[in-house]
Amino acid sequence: MQHNKSTRRTLMGLAGAALALSALPMAANAQATSFPSKPVRIITPFPVGGAPDGAARVIAEKLSRSWGQPVTVDNRPGGNGFIAIDAWKRGAKDGTDILILDNVHLAAYPALFKKLPYDPVKDFDTLLPLFRTYFFFTVGTNSKYKSVGDIIADAKANPGKLNYGSWSVGNPVHLGSELFESVTGTQMEHVIFKETTQLYTSVSTGELQFALGSAGTAGPMYRANRLRLLAVAAPKRSPHFPEVPTVAESGGPANFEVIGWNALAVPPGLPEAVTNKIRTDVQAALASPEMLEKYKVFGYEPFPATRAEFNTFVKSESQRFGDVIRKANISLD
Repeated sequence: MQHNKSTRRTLMGLAGAALALSALPMAANAQATSFPSKPVRIITPFPVGGAPDGAARVIAEKLSRSWGQPVTVDNRPGGNGFIAIDAWKRGAKDGTDILILDNVHLAAYPALFKKLPYDPVKDFDTLLPLFRTYFFFTVGTNSKYKSVGDIIADAKANPGKLNYGSWSVGNPVHLGSELFESVTGTQMEHVIFKETTQLYTSVSTGELQFALGSAGTAGPMYRANRLRLLAVAAPKRSPHFPEVPTVAESGGPANFEVIGWNALAVPPGLPEAVTNKIRTDVQAALASPEMLEKYKVFGYEPFPATRAEFNTFVKSESQRFGDVIRKANISLD
């Protein structure tokens, strides 16, 4: 009899465990279905009106429709992006405050700053990249340079005489130019401008020999015939500018790439059902005709990657930026 009671208790225990396990998927589905139950903020370090802001607003509009909740873009520019990151860290931890990060926040700043106000690994769960954009070598319309090879030859003949520009220390344009110096064995002067309009105006007038620029930043002056695009620092030609050769095709180093990208991050530790929902719905927004049209305007490209692939990519970018920063002995604190 005792044996039968024990057996019954064991069977009941197993049945209870089975019911509990079967309830887990239902609970996960319920979390995904109910998310979000309140308005959502997309906090961005970029100012209103720029290309990254335009992309964020398309995503917000699409998510608002699919989620049935207001999704707003909260612009917090300035302070190297730290203002936006701090606002997000002080915000909701349930996934209703989402953060957009630039590649420098994850891959360059850890090497540029001895002390950061965030941990790039522990503080963020980076769900997916939003887009990528490759940079072009830009020169003035009347520049004597017809190829990247011409710039290299002139720089080697006149060490320290050539100059290039960017809008700050540590941005992709600056670090990409430092990388260019490193791989070509040249030495040039870095000139910092307050804003991109001043920077590319100086390239167009010949005050600067060249500058790296994206389709979003340098494209308008190229279309106005004030700049020429010598080459794109990408593995292949841009579908938006098929007439522009790659750096290797233009007499520069092989496999030379300068890339910018944005990523979407949420607080670590969210239920997987919630992070999967955010990721899936953002991917749907990125594939929308409206977003693909924005990609054309801003010179962006889709950046498809699994979470594992993207994390591996970020590590490799951090290593690449870190090597350039250490070799050039650049520091921001």
